[in-house]
Amino acid sequence: MKIVSLVLKFLPRHAALVRAGVEAVPGASVAADSGDGRMIVLVEDGEGYAVSDSIIEIHHIGQAMSITLAYEYSDEALAPLAPLALEEA
Repeated sequence: MKIVSLVLKFLPRHAALVRAGVEAVPGASVAADSGDGRMIVLVEDGEGYAVSDSIIEIHHIGQAMSITLAYEYSDEALAPLAPLALEEA
């Protein structure tokens, strides 16, 4: 499971367009909208898409002036590394 939160900044008059753009992205949802041109968006991974792909789609929302990654979580454990085979000299 991977989850990220993003802070989007935009002109307040574009709030409806930005919200619609976010809601069209797989795994993305609006967590908070300040009403003054700032929005917190949550993005979760899911079947058939990656968080990174969803973040890129959000970056293509034309009315967003800035998008900042605020938080990232992953519960995927690192796979253990295989031991290196050392050659004898």
